[in-house]
Amino acid sequence: MLAGNKEMNDLLNDYSAYLRSERGLLENSVKSYHQDLSEFVNFLQQQHLNLNSVDRFTILDWLNVQKNAGKSNNSIVHMVSSLRKFFAYMTLDRRLTQNPMEKVTTPKKSSHLPQVLSTQEIEKLLAVPDISTKLGLRNRAMLETMYATGFRVSEICNLKMADLHADLGLVTTVGKGEKQRIVPIGEISLLYISKYLKESRPLLTAKKECPYLFVNNRGSQLSRQGVFKLIKESVSEAGITKDVSPHTLRHSFATHLLENGADLRIVQELLGHSDISTTQIYTQVSEKHLRDQYNKFHPRAN
Repeated sequence: MLAGNKEMNDLLNDYSAYLRSERGLLENSVKSYHQDLSEFVNFLQQQHLNLNSVDRFTILDWLNVQKNAGKSNNSIVHMVSSLRKFFAYMTLDRRLTQNPMEKVTTPKKSSHLPQVLSTQEIEKLLAVPDISTKLGLRNRAMLETMYATGFRVSEICNLKMADLHADLGLVTTVGKGEKQRIVPIGEISLLYISKYLKESRPLLTAKKECPYLFVNNRGSQLSRQGVFKLIKESVSEAGITKDVSPHTLRHSFATHLLENGADLRIVQELLGHSDISTTQIYTQVSEKHLRDQYNKFHPRAN
Protein backbone atom coordinates (compact mmCIF):
# COMPACT_ATOMS: atom_id res chain seq x y z
CA MET A 1 0.00 0.00 0.00
CA LEU A 2 1.23 3.48 -0.93
CA ALA A 3 4.53 2.09 -2.21
CA GLY A 4 4.44 3.39 -5.77
CA ASN A 5 5.97 6.67 -6.85
CA LYS A 6 2.65 8.15 -7.98
CA GLU A 7 0.81 7.13 -4.81
CA MET A 8 3.53 8.57 -2.60
CA ASN A 9 3.76 11.79 -4.60
CA ASP A 10 -0.02 12.20 -4.44
CA LEU A 11 0.07 11.61 -0.69
CA LEU A 12 2.80 14.18 -0.10
CA ASN A 13 0.94 16.69 -2.25
CA ASP A 14 -2.23 16.06 -0.22
CA TYR A 15 -0.27 16.61 2.97
CA SER A 16 1.26 19.84 1.64
CA ALA A 17 -2.23 21.08 0.75
CA TYR A 18 -3.35 20.22 4.30
CA LEU A 19 -0.46 22.22 5.79
CA ARG A 20 -1.40 25.23 3.69
CA SER A 21 -5.16 25.18 4.12
CA GLU A 22 -5.73 23.61 7.55
CA ARG A 23 -2.56 24.58 9.39
CA GLY A 24 -2.03 27.92 7.63
CA LEU A 25 1.72 27.40 7.15
CA LEU A 26 3.71 29.69 4.89
CA GLU A 27 4.96 28.28 1.59
CA ASN A 28 8.58 28.15 2.74
CA SER A 29 7.62 25.96 5.72
CA VAL A 30 5.51 23.70 3.50
CA LYS A 31 8.42 23.26 1.09
CA SER A 32 10.77 22.48 3.96
CA TYR A 33 8.51 19.73 5.31
CA HIS A 34 7.93 18.38 1.81
CA GLN A 35 11.70 18.16 1.21
CA ASP A 36 12.28 16.17 4.42
CA LEU A 37 9.42 13.79 3.65
CA SER A 38 10.54 13.30 0.04
CA GLU A 39 13.96 12.21 1.27
CA PHE A 40 12.34 9.81 3.74
CA VAL A 41 10.08 8.36 1.02
CA ASN A 42 13.11 7.82 -1.23
CA PHE A 43 14.75 5.90 1.61
CA LEU A 44 11.66 3.72 2.03
CA GLN A 45 11.55 2.93 -1.67
CA GLN A 46 15.25 2.02 -1.68
CA GLN A 47 14.53 -0.37 1.20
CA HIS A 48 11.42 -1.74 -0.61
CA LEU A 49 9.22 -0.63 2.29
CA ASN A 50 5.79 0.97 2.38
CA LEU A 51 4.28 3.24 5.01
CA ASN A 52 2.39 0.42 6.71
CA SER A 53 5.65 -1.36 7.45
CA VAL A 54 7.37 1.68 9.00
CA ASP A 55 8.12 1.25 12.69
CA ARG A 56 10.34 2.92 15.28
CA PHE A 57 13.41 1.04 14.01
CA THR A 58 12.81 2.16 10.43
CA ILE A 59 12.78 5.77 11.64
CA LEU A 60 15.96 5.27 13.67
CA ASP A 61 17.69 3.64 10.67
CA TRP A 62 16.73 6.64 8.54
CA LEU A 63 18.00 9.14 11.10
CA ASN A 64 21.25 7.18 11.37
CA VAL A 65 21.65 7.38 7.58
CA GLN A 66 21.21 11.16 7.82
CA LYS A 67 23.76 11.43 10.61
CA ASN A 68 26.32 9.36 8.66
CA ALA A 69 25.70 11.56 5.61
CA GLY A 70 26.94 14.53 7.65
CA LYS A 71 23.62 16.24 8.31
CA SER A 72 23.79 18.68 11.20
CA ASN A 73 22.06 17.92 14.49
CA ASN A 74 19.59 20.74 13.90
CA SER A 75 18.73 19.35 10.45
CA ILE A 76 18.00 15.97 12.05
CA VAL A 77 15.84 17.67 14.70
CA HIS A 78 13.87 19.29 11.87
CA MET A 79 13.46 15.93 10.13
CA VAL A 80 12.11 14.35 13.32
CA SER A 81 9.62 17.22 13.60
CA SER A 82 8.59 16.74 9.94
CA LEU A 83 8.03 13.00 10.46
CA ARG A 84 6.18 13.53 13.75
CA LYS A 85 3.71 15.94 12.14
CA PHE A 86 3.29 13.76 9.07
CA PHE A 87 2.56 10.52 10.92
CA ALA A 88 0.21 12.32 13.30
CA TYR A 89 -1.69 13.50 10.20
CA MET A 90 -1.67 9.97 8.75
CA THR A 91 -3.16 8.41 11.88
CA LEU A 92 -5.64 11.24 12.37
CA ASP A 93 -6.77 10.77 8.76
CA ARG A 94 -7.04 6.99 9.40
CA ARG A 95 -4.58 6.17 6.65
CA LEU A 96 -2.45 4.37 9.27
CA THR A 97 -3.53 2.57 12.43
CA GLN A 98 -0.20 2.91 14.28
CA ASN A 99 1.99 5.98 14.68
CA PRO A 100 5.66 4.89 14.47
CA MET A 101 6.83 8.21 15.91
CA GLU A 102 5.22 7.64 19.33
CA LYS A 103 8.37 6.02 20.74
CA VAL A 104 10.90 8.16 18.89
CA THR A 105 12.44 10.90 21.03
CA THR A 106 13.47 14.21 19.54
CA PRO A 107 17.21 14.97 19.86
CA LYS A 108 18.10 18.23 21.53
CA LYS A 109 18.88 21.17 19.30
CA SER A 110 22.47 22.38 19.17
CA SER A 111 22.87 25.58 21.16
CA HIS A 112 25.66 27.07 19.07
CA LEU A 113 25.70 30.83 18.78
CA PRO A 114 24.67 32.32 15.43
CA GLN A 115 27.32 33.69 13.08
CA VAL A 116 27.53 37.48 13.28
CA LEU A 117 29.43 40.06 11.26
CA SER A 118 31.28 42.86 13.00
CA THR A 119 30.33 46.44 12.18
CA GLN A 120 33.58 46.69 10.18
CA GLU A 121 32.65 43.59 8.16
CA ILE A 122 29.16 45.00 7.56
CA GLU A 123 30.74 48.19 6.17
CA LYS A 124 32.96 46.12 3.85
CA LEU A 125 29.97 44.10 2.64
CA LEU A 126 27.82 47.15 1.99
CA ALA A 127 30.64 48.80 0.02
CA VAL A 128 30.93 45.91 -2.46
CA PRO A 129 28.12 46.78 -4.94
CA ASP A 130 29.03 49.18 -7.74
CA ILE A 131 26.20 51.71 -7.43
CA SER A 132 27.00 53.19 -10.85
CA THR A 133 25.30 50.11 -12.36
CA LYS A 134 21.58 49.31 -12.18
CA LEU A 135 22.11 45.93 -10.47
CA GLY A 136 24.81 47.30 -8.19
CA LEU A 137 22.50 50.06 -6.99
CA ARG A 138 19.71 47.53 -6.40
CA ASN A 139 22.12 45.31 -4.48
CA ARG A 140 23.30 48.17 -2.27
CA ALA A 141 19.73 49.25 -1.53
CA MET A 142 18.72 45.68 -0.71
CA LEU A 143 21.73 44.95 1.53
CA GLU A 144 21.18 48.24 3.37
CA THR A 145 17.52 47.29 3.88
CA MET A 146 18.34 43.79 5.15
CA TYR A 147 20.78 45.14 7.73
CA ALA A 148 18.55 48.08 8.69
CA THR A 149 15.43 45.98 9.30
CA GLY A 150 16.64 42.48 10.21
CA PHE A 151 14.19 41.02 7.70
CA ARG A 152 14.28 37.34 6.83
CA VAL A 153 15.19 36.55 3.21
CA SER A 154 11.55 35.64 2.48
CA GLU A 155 10.43 38.99 3.90
CA ILE A 156 12.88 40.84 1.65
CA CYS A 157 11.75 38.91 -1.43
CA ASN A 158 8.07 39.53 -0.61
CA LEU A 159 8.52 43.22 0.25
CA LYS A 160 6.19 45.28 -1.92
CA MET A 161 6.31 48.90 -3.00
CA ALA A 162 3.17 49.55 -0.95
CA ASP A 163 4.92 48.25 2.19
CA LEU A 164 7.42 51.10 2.18
CA HIS A 165 6.33 54.25 4.04
CA ALA A 166 9.38 56.42 3.39
CA ASP A 167 7.76 59.62 4.69
CA LEU A 168 7.25 57.95 8.08
CA GLY A 169 10.55 56.04 8.08
CA LEU A 170 8.67 52.74 8.42
CA VAL A 171 8.28 49.51 6.50
CA THR A 172 5.63 46.80 6.86
CA THR A 173 6.26 43.07 6.55
CA VAL A 174 4.44 39.80 7.08
CA GLY A 175 6.52 37.20 8.94
CA LYS A 176 6.05 33.70 10.24
CA GLY A 177 2.50 32.71 11.05
CA GLU A 178 1.21 35.50 8.77
CA LYS A 179 1.96 38.02 11.52
CA GLN A 180 2.28 41.58 10.29
CA ARG A 181 4.73 43.96 11.93
CA ILE A 182 5.94 47.49 11.32
CA VAL A 183 9.68 48.17 11.54
CA PRO A 184 11.58 51.48 11.46
CA ILE A 185 14.07 51.91 8.62
CA GLY A 186 17.04 54.26 8.79
CA GLU A 187 17.76 57.32 6.67
CA ILE A 188 20.79 55.73 4.96
CA SER A 189 18.71 52.80 3.75
CA LEU A 190 15.96 55.13 2.57
CA LEU A 191 18.54 57.20 0.69
CA TYR A 192 19.73 54.17 -1.30
CA ILE A 193 16.17 52.92 -1.82
CA SER A 194 15.15 56.34 -3.17
CA LYS A 195 18.13 56.36 -5.54
CA TYR A 196 17.33 52.79 -6.64
CA LEU A 197 13.67 53.68 -7.29
CA LYS A 198 14.63 56.69 -9.41
CA GLU A 199 17.65 55.41 -11.32
CA SER A 200 17.68 51.63 -11.33
CA ARG A 201 14.28 49.99 -10.85
CA PRO A 202 12.67 51.70 -13.91
CA LEU A 203 15.45 50.27 -16.08
CA LEU A 204 15.05 46.79 -14.60
CA THR A 205 11.26 46.69 -14.95
CA ALA A 206 11.23 48.50 -18.32
CA LYS A 207 7.89 49.98 -17.23
CA LYS A 208 6.51 46.47 -16.59
CA GLU A 209 4.10 46.27 -13.68
CA CYS A 210 5.61 44.50 -10.66
CA PRO A 211 4.43 45.09 -7.09
CA TYR A 212 7.68 43.96 -5.45
CA LEU A 213 10.26 46.49 -4.31
CA PHE A 214 13.39 44.54 -5.24
CA VAL A 215 13.32 42.98 -8.70
CA ASN A 216 15.67 40.82 -10.73
CA ASN A 217 17.23 41.75 -14.08
CA ARG A 218 14.03 40.70 -15.83
CA GLY A 219 11.90 43.04 -13.75
CA SER A 220 10.27 40.25 -11.75
CA GLN A 221 10.27 39.30 -8.06
CA LEU A 222 13.66 38.33 -6.67
CA SER A 223 13.95 34.68 -5.57
CA ARG A 224 15.42 33.41 -2.31
CA GLN A 225 18.10 31.65 -4.36
CA GLY A 226 18.95 34.93 -6.07
CA VAL A 227 19.45 36.68 -2.74
CA PHE A 228 21.58 33.79 -1.40
CA LYS A 229 23.79 33.94 -4.49
CA LEU A 230 24.17 37.70 -4.21
CA ILE A 231 25.16 37.47 -0.54
CA LYS A 232 27.72 34.72 -1.18
CA GLU A 233 29.32 36.63 -4.05
CA SER A 234 29.40 39.90 -2.12
CA VAL A 235 30.91 38.24 0.97
CA SER A 236 33.64 36.68 -1.15
CA GLU A 237 34.41 40.00 -2.88
CA ALA A 238 34.54 41.76 0.51
CA GLY A 239 37.21 39.29 1.66
CA ILE A 240 35.07 38.03 4.55
CA THR A 241 35.97 34.44 5.44
CA LYS A 242 32.99 33.67 7.68
CA ASP A 243 30.17 31.41 6.49
CA VAL A 244 27.58 34.08 5.71
CA SER A 245 23.98 33.70 4.59
CA PRO A 246 21.13 36.24 4.34
CA HIS A 247 20.17 35.25 7.90
CA THR A 248 23.61 36.41 9.08
CA LEU A 249 22.53 40.00 8.40
CA ARG A 250 19.46 39.41 10.59
CA HIS A 251 21.70 38.02 13.35
CA SER A 252 24.04 41.00 13.00
CA PHE A 253 21.12 43.46 13.11
CA ALA A 254 19.89 42.03 16.43
CA THR A 255 23.32 41.66 18.01
CA HIS A 256 24.46 45.19 17.14
CA LEU A 257 21.25 46.65 18.57
CA LEU A 258 21.82 44.84 21.89
CA GLU A 259 25.52 45.77 21.97
CA ASN A 260 24.50 49.40 21.71
CA GLY A 261 22.00 49.21 24.55
CA ALA A 262 18.67 48.30 22.93
CA ASP A 263 16.05 46.67 25.17
CA LEU A 264 15.57 42.93 24.58
CA ARG A 265 11.79 43.32 24.29
CA ILE A 266 12.21 45.94 21.56
CA VAL A 267 14.54 43.63 19.62
CA GLN A 268 11.97 40.85 20.01
CA GLU A 269 9.32 43.09 18.44
CA LEU A 270 11.60 44.17 15.61
CA LEU A 271 12.51 40.56 14.77
CA GLY A 272 8.92 39.37 15.01
CA HIS A 273 9.70 36.64 17.56
CA SER A 274 6.61 35.32 19.37
CA ASP A 275 8.75 33.98 22.24
CA ILE A 276 11.41 36.14 23.88
CA SER A 277 13.54 33.04 24.58
CA THR A 278 14.26 32.96 20.83
CA THR A 279 15.59 36.51 21.04
CA GLN A 280 17.70 35.82 24.13
CA ILE A 281 20.29 33.92 22.09
CA TYR A 282 21.50 37.33 20.90
CA THR A 283 22.28 38.43 24.45
CA GLN A 284 24.75 35.54 24.59
CA VAL A 285 26.35 36.71 21.36
CA SER A 286 26.54 40.24 22.74
CA GLU A 287 28.08 39.05 26.02
CA LYS A 288 30.64 37.00 24.09
CA HIS A 289 31.57 40.13 22.12
CA LEU A 290 32.05 42.07 25.37
CA ARG A 291 34.27 39.31 26.80
CA ASP A 292 36.33 39.16 23.63
CA GLN A 293 36.81 42.93 23.66
CA TYR A 294 37.75 42.87 27.36
CA ASN A 295 40.27 40.07 26.86
CA LYS A 296 41.75 41.85 23.86
CA PHE A 297 42.11 45.32 25.31
CA HIS A 298 42.30 45.15 29.12
CA PRO A 299 45.96 45.15 30.23
CA ARG A 300 45.33 42.63 33.02
CA ALA A 301 42.75 40.42 31.33
CA ASN A 302 45.28 37.62 30.81
